[in-house]
Amino acid sequence: MKDKAGKGIKWKSRKTWREKLEKEQERKIVPVPEKWQKQYGTGTMLVPRPLDVDSLIRQVPRGELVTISQIRERLASLYGADTCCPLTCGIFLRISAEAAEEDLRLSEMPLDRVTPYWRVIREDGSLIDKFPGNGELQRAYLEEEGHVLESGKKGILRVKNFEKSLHRF
Repeated sequence: MKDKAGKGIKWKSRKTWREKLEKEQERKIVPVPEKWQKQYGTGTMLVPRPLDVDSLIRQVPRGELVTISQIRERLASLYGADTCCPLTCGIFLRISAEAAEEDLRLSEMPLDRVTPYWRVIREDGSLIDKFPGNGELQRAYLEEEGHVLESGKKGILRVKNFEKSLHRF
């Protein structure tokens, strides 16, 4: 979006990432929306809370990884749904990551005390560019934990042999 002078407008959120993460809301189980039934079936879909996603990520120990699909499958299983909403899960994953970086910046909390969002990867082992730092922070944290990264399709970084490091909930 541009202002009258043609310059980009920077949006400033009124809430901190931590406030977004801790927002009071209920998890819901709803029928899978019709537009998603081809991909997810006709059963039930969990719409989680941000803290549900954050809590699962915190269970992944140093040196291990988890995919977004694993998080969604585990959440659905925990709360008795057939699947977990991919849209809200992705949004809440980002909120969790941003809150972790905000905690590091503002409270000088040690790295081992924040949610280790960098341990979440895509299903093909690639890094998530929507995380803080456009994937660069994730790369640095993963390398610090001993993971080896390689250039995948279209130059996108992925964790080499990530399957060997996948966490089991």
